[in-house]
Amino acid sequence: MRSAPSAGILSQKSRYALQALLVLARAGPGQTLRIGAIAEGEAIPKKFLEQILLDLKRAGIVDSRRGQKGGYLLLRRPQAVSLGDVLRATDGTPLPAASRAGENAASHALSRVFARVAAASAKILDGTTLADVLSEASGQGDARPSIILVKR
Repeated sequence: MRSAPSAGILSQKSRYALQALLVLARAGPGQTLRIGAIAEGEAIPKKFLEQILLDLKRAGIVDSRRGQKGGYLLLRRPQAVSLGDVLRATDGTPLPAASRAGENAASHALSRVFARVAAASAKILDGTTLADVLSEASGQGDARPSIILVKR
């Protein structure tokens, strides 16, 4: 998976996190991969990937092992890691609804529309797992619409 997922506007950090997690998910349960191998295989700067994997480790998504057979591994099954989990671990809450005190009626109405967009996006992200993405990539996925994200 050399190219970044085309999921609308994601931070580079989230794109790289998703790429790395998909590689770990394909490796299988309990299998560790060295950070250098992931970085090289996915064309991710190693230093940046180190920081990303630390965020994912703090979130309980991955763990690291030391030693000759060390590296990073998924802590949960791919079916138990949602895209929403990943985005929250790397960028915080995806698509926060903007609301400002003192808005005029039109601005307030627009904020409510974007709050609904954020809620719908969060529902899709939390309902889509790494396993779903791998299944779709292998041509076995259902015909779900593409996910389009907007980061503010």
